[in-house]
Amino acid sequence: MAVKIGERTIRLENSTGIIASAGIAGKKESEGPLAAHFDKIFNDDTLGEKTWEKAEIRLQTEAVNTVFEKSGFSAKDIDIVLAGDLLDQCISSTYGMRSFGIPFLGQYGACSTMAQALLVGSILVDSCAAEKVLAVTSSHFCSAERQFRLPIEYGGQRNLTAQWTVTGAGAAVIGKGNTACRIEDVTIGKITDMGITDSSDMGAAMAPAAADTISSYLNDTQTLPEDYDIILTGDLGAVGSELLCELLLKEGKDISRVHRDCGKLIFAREYQDVHAGGSGCGCCASVFCSYIMKKIISGELNNILFAATGALMSVKASKQGESIPGIAHLIHLRK
Repeated sequence: MAVKIGERTIRLENSTGIIASAGIAGKKESEGPLAAHFDKIFNDDTLGEKTWEKAEIRLQTEAVNTVFEKSGFSAKDIDIVLAGDLLDQCISSTYGMRSFGIPFLGQYGACSTMAQALLVGSILVDSCAAEKVLAVTSSHFCSAERQFRLPIEYGGQRNLTAQWTVTGAGAAVIGKGNTACRIEDVTIGKITDMGITDSSDMGAAMAPAAADTISSYLNDTQTLPEDYDIILTGDLGAVGSELLCELLLKEGKDISRVHRDCGKLIFAREYQDVHAGGSGCGCCASVFCSYIMKKIISGELNNILFAATGALMSVKASKQGESIPGIAHLIHLRK
């Protein structure tokens, strides 16, 4: 059974892990450095649908169907699906999952949602409340722009600190036994708010939350950054990644040699106009479920911290003068 260690970390003890995963992406993502690692690529960002929101719904169903194809599982093998996205009421997830007939729990942690779903799913499996859990998240550039900023037809200028919402999705099956990697520990994040109000600077809003969660995990487990092959954050981008390293260095924790960020990995900023990098629920989901999982399976990565971050902003709250709270959930995986 799972046990608490330290202040905030939960250790899993029943060989719970990720059995299979799949990451899919859109056209702009396929033009970046990770193109060869995605399981499926769509060169038409509409995916043949009439609206951006329907295209994102399709991303979720495609991610699930792809992981089923890879694993040999079907919907009847899954006890619970944990799904989330960025849109109001998580409509990409509810509409995307409705045809599968799997018991459903919606998730929302902004860009941290994939880590949240993996975290919750691993606890459910480790506690024997479920045998197999499916975690899936998505985002779409155009649907996110329409909801959080301005419709792309408006042609507004983007700040240099802004990040590009990834058109993509990821899905992973969590279970026991013949797993590709074990989930050994999880740390649930705290809401951290440093008063950032600029929705075009999400990296600055999320970095303190990432620093808090990673620091707490290292303290709880009495480990050092160099004990890990990689400390992977989700969607801090260039600005947030630099701030994270600075914040942790002030605590005497130097992660610079092992730190990587999904928002920086998915795009090539030198030739793709994405400003500070990638973001969105589909960013860390597609990168982790394809590129990172392949490196784990090959043995290139054996000991990984995955700390996905989220800016818990709301258009309504921002218009009322509220700041942007950040969150980061952490998963420790071992080959």
